[in-house]
Amino acid sequence: MQLAIKLIFAQVGIDQILDSGAATSQSIAEGWDKQWLDLLQNNTSNNLYGALTNLGIFFAVGTLLFFMIQFLKDLISYEYTRPISALIWPFIVVVLLSNSGKGSILSTLTLGVRDFLNGVNQQVVVSADANNIYQQALNMSVAEEVAGSLLRPCQSLTGEQQSQCFVKAAEKVNVLWQKYREIYGNKNWINRLQTKVDNIRYGTGIVSETSFNSLLGSTVQTSIKNFLVSLQYAFQNLIEATMLLIAALGPIAVGGSLLPVAGKPIFAWLTGFLSIGIAKISFNIIAVLTAAVIVNGPGQNANVDPDLMWFIIFLGILAPILSLIVAAAGGFAVFSAINSTASLVKERI
Repeated sequence: MQLAIKLIFAQVGIDQILDSGAATSQSIAEGWDKQWLDLLQNNTSNNLYGALTNLGIFFAVGTLLFFMIQFLKDLISYEYTRPISALIWPFIVVVLLSNSGKGSILSTLTLGVRDFLNGVNQQVVVSADANNIYQQALNMSVAEEVAGSLLRPCQSLTGEQQSQCFVKAAEKVNVLWQKYREIYGNKNWINRLQTKVDNIRYGTGIVSETSFNSLLGSTVQTSIKNFLVSLQYAFQNLIEATMLLIAALGPIAVGGSLLPVAGKPIFAWLTGFLSIGIAKISFNIIAVLTAAVIVNGPGQNANVDPDLMWFIIFLGILAPILSLIVAAAGGFAVFSAINSTASLVKERI
């Protein structure tokens, strides 16, 4: 769930920037999808995943010695009860690491889990963000900065030069309001912002710094907002990159699962993969719910002038931290459940 928003308007129009921002987001999403397929499914005999699969096989062969020692020890101590149940692990490892050149069973299952998590995430976003609430809240938060980047150069001018500067800047800003109305409809927050810009445009004399800053804020604040918006996009891409990294390390985890230890590496690997998926879903839930508070509250009241800097801080810093905490707690619960289930199955076989 991404919408690229840029605060620099040199040489291109506002409508072009919004359109290219959406196209860029879509292109990035498609790029990640292609990267997943290229790594885990296409020509896995010669790519990075194929090399890691070979490394996983090497680990499996190496740990097989420890497995056989433990197997013989259990055979002597417990006769046939535990050793027979333990034989399932070499079979699982061989099946998962079998590489046909178009992906192994492990890579196919990994892509399936990723598609499932993305499907759940998309369902959450679509159901909770039916009216583009997240995009509305984000645009509400940066719209004044967008207008400010166009109007701010006029502050240093006086008289007729300033008036002409305001006219030209307001014409460009009106394109933004029109674009917003095409996407979101005639919302109160759009009308409120347009009124503030028009009051400056049609004002008489030199606009005071206080009045100007009430709309535009400061250059530092604009830079901070731009940084925080970019930070939350970076977090979303970091989540995707982390999922891909964990997926690529799957063969090593499987290869090490023949070690005679209680916590199998494959369980830790699966827990980590699911935890990152939980973090991705949690972030989007937090972002959409918080955005709904803004859009359905101050966004519906044309008489209020909220400072939404807190929302940008929340998205850029606090929401990622909170989603990671939720993911860590969820991952611990998943790991405990997997280990408990594995022990129960082992006792019953």
